[in-house]
Amino acid sequence: MTSYATSLMSSFRRIPLSAIPATLDCILASINSPPPSIFSLLLDALPVLLQEVTHGNDERLDDECCSYVASYVGALCHLLKKPGLNDEALEKFVGRVLIPLMRLKLTHGEIVDKVMGCFLDVVKERNAWGVVEGTMVPYVIKAMGMAESESESSFPLVTGCHMLASTLDAVKGKAVSLVWDICNVTLQMLSHTPEHRSCAITILLAHILKTFASENHCQKSRKSFFGKIWSCCKSLLEMGIGSSERRDAYTILSLCISHISNTDGLFDKDFWNEMKHGLVDKDSIVRKQSLHILKIATTRSAGIQETSVVFETTLKSNGLTKRERWANKEAQSLGVEESLCNNSNGNNSVDSSKWGAFFLLYEMLEEYGTHLVEAAWSYQMNLLLQTSHSSDNVFDPMETLQDMFDWLAVLWGRGLCHDNPQVRCLIMQSVLGIEWKKHGNYAKYMPRDFVLGSFIQGLNDPVHHKEFGLKGMYSSRTIDGATTFIQQYTACLSEGEQLQLLRDVASLVKTQSFGRAGLMSLAECIAAAGGGGGGRNGVIVMDTTTSYNDKASLLDDFRFIIDTSKQHFNPNYRLKVCGKILDATILVMSSSDVPLETLVHFISSFPHDFLNHGGPLREKLQVWLREQDSTSCSIFDVKLMKRLNDFPASFINHNHSENDVVVSYDDEDMEMWELKANKWARTLFLILEEEHQLDSLLQFIESNGNGLCNKSGYRELLPVKFMIILSSVVQQLHHTTLAKTRNDANGNGLLDHAGIINKFTKLFTFILKEVESYASESCSIFWCKEDIERDTTLPSSIKGRLGGLSQRRLSSFYTTAVLQAITSVKTLASICSFCAQECLDSSTLKQLSWKIISCCTTCNSENKAEIYLGAYEALHYILKSLPLSAFTSPEGQVKVKVKPHYHMDSFVEIYLDNINNLIDSGYLARARRAILIEWKWMCLESLLSIPKRHGGVYIQNLSDGVITRIFNDLVDSLENASEGCVLPMLRCVRLVLDLLGSGIDVQMMWHLVRSSWLLHVSCNKRRVAPIAALLSSVLHDSVFGNMEMHQSHNIPGPLKWFVEQILEQGTRSPRTIRLAALHLTGLWLSHPRALNYYMKELKLLTLYGSVAFDEDFEAEVTENPDARTEVSLLSTSPDPELTEVFMNTELYARVSVAVMFNKLADSADSLQSGKLFLLELLNSAVRDVDLSKELYKKYSATHRRKVRAWQMICILSRFVDEEIVSQVMDCLHTALYRNNMPGVRQYLETFAISVYLKFPALVGEQLVPMVGKYDMRTQALSSYVFIAANVILHASTSESQSRHLEELLPPIVPLLTSHHHSLRGFTQLLVYQVLSKLMPALDSGAYSLEKRCFFELKSYLEHNSDCARLRVSMEVHLDAFDPNKSITPAGIFSNRVDDIEFECAHVSLLERVIDFLNDVRKDLRCSMARDATQLKNEQIHVQQDETTTSMLQQQNDVSLDFQKKVTVSKHATNNTLFEVEKEDEVVDEWVRNGGMEKGKGGRQEIILLASLIDRVPNLAGLARTAEVFKAASLVIDNANILHDKQFQLISVTAEKWVPIIEVPVSNVKSYLEKKKREGFSILGLEQTANSVALDQYLFPKKTVLVLGREKEGIPVDLIHILDACIEIPQLGVVRSLNVHVSGAIALWEYTRQQRTSSS
Repeated sequence: MTSYATSLMSSFRRIPLSAIPATLDCILASINSPPPSIFSLLLDALPVLLQEVTHGNDERLDDECCSYVASYVGALCHLLKKPGLNDEALEKFVGRVLIPLMRLKLTHGEIVDKVMGCFLDVVKERNAWGVVEGTMVPYVIKAMGMAESESESSFPLVTGCHMLASTLDAVKGKAVSLVWDICNVTLQMLSHTPEHRSCAITILLAHILKTFASENHCQKSRKSFFGKIWSCCKSLLEMGIGSSERRDAYTILSLCISHISNTDGLFDKDFWNEMKHGLVDKDSIVRKQSLHILKIATTRSAGIQETSVVFETTLKSNGLTKRERWANKEAQSLGVEESLCNNSNGNNSVDSSKWGAFFLLYEMLEEYGTHLVEAAWSYQMNLLLQTSHSSDNVFDPMETLQDMFDWLAVLWGRGLCHDNPQVRCLIMQSVLGIEWKKHGNYAKYMPRDFVLGSFIQGLNDPVHHKEFGLKGMYSSRTIDGATTFIQQYTACLSEGEQLQLLRDVASLVKTQSFGRAGLMSLAECIAAAGGGGGGRNGVIVMDTTTSYNDKASLLDDFRFIIDTSKQHFNPNYRLKVCGKILDATILVMSSSDVPLETLVHFISSFPHDFLNHGGPLREKLQVWLREQDSTSCSIFDVKLMKRLNDFPASFINHNHSENDVVVSYDDEDMEMWELKANKWARTLFLILEEEHQLDSLLQFIESNGNGLCNKSGYRELLPVKFMIILSSVVQQLHHTTLAKTRNDANGNGLLDHAGIINKFTKLFTFILKEVESYASESCSIFWCKEDIERDTTLPSSIKGRLGGLSQRRLSSFYTTAVLQAITSVKTLASICSFCAQECLDSSTLKQLSWKIISCCTTCNSENKAEIYLGAYEALHYILKSLPLSAFTSPEGQVKVKVKPHYHMDSFVEIYLDNINNLIDSGYLARARRAILIEWKWMCLESLLSIPKRHGGVYIQNLSDGVITRIFNDLVDSLENASEGCVLPMLRCVRLVLDLLGSGIDVQMMWHLVRSSWLLHVSCNKRRVAPIAALLSSVLHDSVFGNMEMHQSHNIPGPLKWFVEQILEQGTRSPRTIRLAALHLTGLWLSHPRALNYYMKELKLLTLYGSVAFDEDFEAEVTENPDARTEVSLLSTSPDPELTEVFMNTELYARVSVAVMFNKLADSADSLQSGKLFLLELLNSAVRDVDLSKELYKKYSATHRRKVRAWQMICILSRFVDEEIVSQVMDCLHTALYRNNMPGVRQYLETFAISVYLKFPALVGEQLVPMVGKYDMRTQALSSYVFIAANVILHASTSESQSRHLEELLPPIVPLLTSHHHSLRGFTQLLVYQVLSKLMPALDSGAYSLEKRCFFELKSYLEHNSDCARLRVSMEVHLDAFDPNKSITPAGIFSNRVDDIEFECAHVSLLERVIDFLNDVRKDLRCSMARDATQLKNEQIHVQQDETTTSMLQQQNDVSLDFQKKVTVSKHATNNTLFEVEKEDEVVDEWVRNGGMEKGKGGRQEIILLASLIDRVPNLAGLARTAEVFKAASLVIDNANILHDKQFQLISVTAEKWVPIIEVPVSNVKSYLEKKKREGFSILGLEQTANSVALDQYLFPKKTVLVLGREKEGIPVDLIHILDACIEIPQLGVVRSLNVHVSGAIALWEYTRQQRTSSS
């Protein structure tokens, strides 16, 4: 490069782009070189420039280098405009300069624009668009990633888009083909990667649209482009909701529609449907874009001006309610009024009003507060429904009623998924609140997608069902409204549409997850839809051939809903769901309309308790099953009974190829066959009406059972299935036997159950020999001597040694043989058990049992071990049906020498030896070994149960040595037991302890409790059955009476240790502690001496309370037979009627203990235990840190524990005797003197009354002096008045009553003049109660002055209206108090659990009196306020002069001050709407006279920051102080404290007048920094080294005063933010004041200074 070129390039670094043309012109004028030569020199200098700006790396250029590049390009472009440079030079510039420079990483896009601007200026001046189209554009398109050239792919994508965008801006109609090339590449980019799509949207698309808008391109071509854009958007939208592609599609549409002026034909049906989807999208950005697009589209498609439309009001407000008037005003303030139905302005106005209302309602949901939605929503929605729809505009997407409801469904759908639950409730009420009958057949226009989508999903929202489940009512107003809506909606559909709707609704349960209320709503809707059509008796009936499969599918959906209800546990809830589904089934189909398999599958889904004899749904289902539709013309119209009778033959004649050499099956096949047979048998006996209907089944059993061993039709498959049929029939016959017993007891029953049982007994006796022979032949596989290792090929489904639990590690042949043997033995055992009353010979079962335990000993292979496992499985079924006589050793078997009467020793010892050897052999896989262990304990459980099962009581058939061996084996195995072994092992423990009795020592018991506890904690799931079994087995009655098991030598025994562990865990598991309470209280009742060792545990049970609700407890007990059995074996409560009500509540433990002590109070043996526990509780109530608190919140944990403790103390009052009465009364007086809430005090008072009535001498000694202490706290004095009055009224003898009256009435009478209104009213009520019952009416004669005074007092209390009102309202509660009943469990714990909200604590009498007096005072003040307002109005009309007006203003101020404090607070209470409307005149007058402004206006500029304070009294006092001194605001940590009763009592409505701001502690620092930026001075009230005395500090006008915590003060991290710290000078010894008092003093000093400065 020449020096000339070097100097030029150097000058470009210093000269800006704007100065380049003038500089070059000067240079060209001063030298002789032509422009082409200068151009060539600069072209050749490009490599040097690139080296200088990039420094040989690929980093981004800085601003200086970018300016250098721009000046260089500007120079070249200026030279290109000079003569002598043609298009060839321009092409060189593009190829050698422009493209290499654009590949650099420039800092700003505007540099690219400047470079392209220079280049395009040359192109426009020379009209060289062909060069651009032939060189730059193709290269850029390829370089942006549209080609596979790797070298070009590094071209910056953004730079390329900027180049094309600049080209578009410069074209201006001169190169149409170039425009379309860029349009096509833009379309390609929109379908390319997200990066390409983003660049196309943000850079290219906007420029293309501007080009179309500014130039008159071919309308057809432009429409084609927009069509392609819409197709591209549709493909993006199909990629899924919530994806970035969907958001990009809406961005594209928003850009396009903003630039379209003529939209004829562009908005098709798919477009409007997509807008509906966009408005309910989960992405808020998509919703906003969709709304923007829709506003433009509706305006242009309907020709409506995009302006706000305001109409005249056509409806008069006189007939509207207060709430509707308020809604109307809110709607007016938002721009859309109530005259939407006014058609006077033409169809365009109607269209505008419809869309205006639509957009208003939608924007309410998106932007406005809940109160605005509530104000206008329902009102505007009703107006929309009343709007005319006869539009002449063919482009209006809300032209027809169907269209309008489609858009309304969008609003409803958006509202039902709103983030605010209150809005969701409002929208649901809007949908359900429409009176469809008033709108004709509008319901049919409701979109089905909305009904099946948003509507059903909304019903699944718990927020709509707040009352659901309360008081056992599984319904809600929303469910009732939904049922009504579905009925009306279904009534508008045809029969085919109704059935389809029913199927669609029912199938939702397979695709969505439903909660408790949601599933109930779905069931109710299905029942409503099923009964909403025509047909047979108003039933949906379809008699076409295709409906057969439809109804089968529908019935399967119904079955799925019933199965789903099992997840929600509560049996009453499930009963209602099943009942609704059954109602719908009966309405829509006949039992003959569906295949038998589908029908029995549906019936089997119902819980057994619902369909068993006496079940709530049995009769209804039987009526439906037995009903035959004579009008049905279905090709499958076959009587159900005939199909059921044909089932056994078709079942055993399974389709099977005759060419198969071997027929094989596995456990899964057997399980499937058994399930199918059980379902069939259940349905058969359910539909059974007459005895002869079983003839076909009896004949089938007889024909197939006779010669069973000779059957070989399908190579042993038929006999196995025949055995399964027999087992299922026997199982149903057991239920029939129970029904016979029940019917015999009740004297009813349509069927002759005895006849049926006799017929089957005879039949089974007839075929028994064949079944025995078949079972013996099948069991030969267990002791087969052949070489079984010849077939060791395992099925392909079994992999490795850890096969599934149902996968036997045997070949198919041996698996089939083993299953055949087990099934035959199981069937034989069930028949023998059923026919036991016929004394059938069970020798076969006896021989099989002995042979199994004798032969299945050692093995030498896995195959043999698996076969022996099957043998022990068969043994379990045998042992469940064997009598006790079977255990004498048969001939040919091994004999063991034992004592004559220990019949079972031999059998048990052989069994344990051989099965333990098999377990220890090591041939079984781990999973299979675990199954063998389970069968071991189940067999042992059956063995130990045999004596009790046959004799009802235990006979010692086992020696102590064998029992001890079993016990040791159990204890050693408990620690490592699997979950499947838990129940059988614990049952074995219980049975062993039944046999051992007192023979077990403490050491053995320690081993048992520790092993049992390890077993319990290792179980992951806390099921009812294992917990109950653990309690009944370890805490066994036979060992609980041994006191050494509880404590020995002051060391806790094994049972004491176990109880401690179980109750400690019970604090985290509600069901554990409830079951423990049930069992322990029963044991303590039987063994009261043991109570002395469990004071701590009794206290824990008394104070226990958990908010956790164990909903599935009751369902598990109801549905799980094991759980029901184990719970029934626990010790029972002495008052089950009371305790069972509380079984699934947190009160159960306490109620159980209370019932126990109430029962023990009648026994002298338990007196000492009761006294110990009473003193323990009283000591805790007085001295425990938590229970002795005087300041606590209502419904807090402390409040609950206090209530629980004193409830139990009341129960224990019967244990008070002369020995402990002194200690008891000391604790009681201490507790009475302390602050306690009325809900707690009522139990203290009840306990005191009980003790004083029991010990009358204490009245004069203690009660009389206490009543006379008039300086006592008002609360305590009220309690003593109540105690004294009831001691007088309920004295046991007339003599005692007279003495108490003389002692107690005189000190009570002065309290009638108490200044405290609640004490005064309370005393008046009680004194009148005493006088009215104990003082007769005066007759003629002379009486003493004192007596006459009392009679006059009685007369006054009787006739005074205020006293009478109080007495009438409290009379029922006074008369209801019974001191004897009040200390019983029934009196303390109401058995109506759902009616009691808090710990079963009734509202005390004092609480009722205080509430009554407060209401009276509020009413009085409100009346005074009205009188003052009325007087003021009258004076205004009479006097008009200024002096009088001024005086009236002063009077008005007084009245307004009074109203501000009283009347407005009344509005904040939960009054009815009628009461509020009655006060409208007062409030309106008050507001018109500036009451609100006077109340909240003119506040000082000081903010009180109290976020660090957490005590309610301090915060309430500060609120009151801030209101008195008109502070700007009070800042607190949590605004919920405003609803606290204690806060409201202290603040006396101050929170309604002073602005309250919520700033959590974590945000205080940022809040103070913000206020400092706003010009506030931040001061802290704190004692520090640099604190300034309060009286020496000059407060700034704008001040934030920070108050510290009650103890710690202001944290260090906040002190550094403060501008200053001030402190209150102190003269005394105490170092600080209460924070409320300190704040009040500081606030007054600030106010004093401001008043002084203003004056």
